[in-house]
Amino acid sequence: MALRKDSWLATAATLLCLGLLTMLSWSSGATREALVVYCSHDSIYSEQILREFERKYGIPLVIRFDTEATKSIGLINLLIAERDSPQCDVFWNNEVLGTMKLQQRGMLQPYRGAGFERIPAAFKAADGSWTGFAARLRVFIVNTEQLAPTPEAIKVRLTGGRSGDLSRVAIAKPLFGTTLTQYAALWRELGPDKLPDMHRNQRDRGLLEVNGNSVVKDLVASGRCDFGWTDSDDYFLAVDDGKPVEMLPVRLESGKSICIPNSVAIVKGTRRLEMAQELVNYLLSEEVETRLAQSGSRQIPLGPVDDDSMPKEMKRLREWAAEGADLKSLQIAHADCLKWLQAEYLQ
Repeated sequence: MALRKDSWLATAATLLCLGLLTMLSWSSGATREALVVYCSHDSIYSEQILREFERKYGIPLVIRFDTEATKSIGLINLLIAERDSPQCDVFWNNEVLGTMKLQQRGMLQPYRGAGFERIPAAFKAADGSWTGFAARLRVFIVNTEQLAPTPEAIKVRLTGGRSGDLSRVAIAKPLFGTTLTQYAALWRELGPDKLPDMHRNQRDRGLLEVNGNSVVKDLVASGRCDFGWTDSDDYFLAVDDGKPVEMLPVRLESGKSICIPNSVAIVKGTRRLEMAQELVNYLLSEEVETRLAQSGSRQIPLGPVDDDSMPKEMKRLREWAAEGADLKSLQIAHADCLKWLQAEYLQ
């Protein structure tokens, strides 16, 4: 009986080990089959879109989000660090300049699918290495109980001379995200002498520099600040909270607005190319652009959509977006501007 018992225990142990090995093998296989997405767009909007893709196409996703304070640049630096051994398959960026940086380094896999075809040429790389969609605008958010929401009132405050107090005006630190895009556009228009002088003048006058556009929105919505620079999607969060705010488009010296699309790209070296292409097509579809336009962010469709399905605010937003500056020509200005800003803040 003892021999039989020992034999039974040995058999059970063997079967248990085999079962564990099978489970580990399945788990490892499932991980390999999951599509890895790096995403710097706000998770409150982007995760719903990505999980819907999972449900529709049966393709599991592993999603890595960025933080508000280091929007996009954190994931871009990570992608560069992983260049020799890519971990990411698809990069959903909340702007385009960082994506163009990856393009310059030859890190993106060109793809011109159905989604690429519906986006205008101004918002995509000609070779298909990245494509823009669902844009937002750089705007002034103004507390209407503190300041008249007019370009003249803002100009008076900003050009109030060296002694004019800006302690009730806020901006996100320009090292990251869409504020960096704004600064790169200013660098191209004002040059490497005038922009640093303007920047230091505003800081000397008490301009509040905070960690992200959402903080700017909160400061203005609460009345702590009179106005600030933010993005249109953050502005609409304050509107939906019933705050006394209005927005005006930020305009460059040329009169152009700053329209910043999301962008999507496939990382070169992906082992899941077909699945990555499926996700890119989905993100660039009319369905997704419509959903993002109808969401709290009111993001601006770049491809054709059903106008009747658009929220009432979209007409004004699309008019401003049509006046947008050419961001595809900002690559040199972006690099030079970022180098200067890093010297200002990080040394």
